[in-house]
Amino acid sequence: MPYKGIFKPINLEKYIGDPSKIIYRSLWERSMMKYFDNSKNIISWSSEECKIPYFSPKDSRQHFYFPDFVIYAKTKTGEKKVTMIEVKPQKQTIPPKVPKRKTKKYFSACMTYAINIAKWKAAETFCESKGWDWKIMTEKNIYG
Repeated sequence: MPYKGIFKPINLEKYIGDPSKIIYRSLWERSMMKYFDNSKNIISWSSEECKIPYFSPKDSRQHFYFPDFVIYAKTKTGEKKVTMIEVKPQKQTIPPKVPKRKTKKYFSACMTYAINIAKWKAAETFCESKGWDWKIMTEKNIYG
């Protein structure tokens, strides 16, 4: 989904970070941002403000992953809950199907998937250490 732009929040006090530098890379991310900005249950939120180290299977070196969102929400019982969220197309959350003829496109998709898995495992470990929830959101979760 190639749609990109700068998001301008209405509720500036809810955003953690510089609200003039909020970039969305898909309409899905923009939809999430609108929800976070307008929801009464969201206390505060950030976009790509958290930095998590991970080891890439591509080069076996350490890189940094910046998950899409961290949200601080009020639960139904009034408690505060923190969730880290990554927004991805559904097709990038499952292993690529093996074609009859293995092309460069297939190998590239395999590497993208492997890198995503490495990032997500690092994020999951990071969240567990802080007592946060970790969630991957796809178009199916966002739009039902």
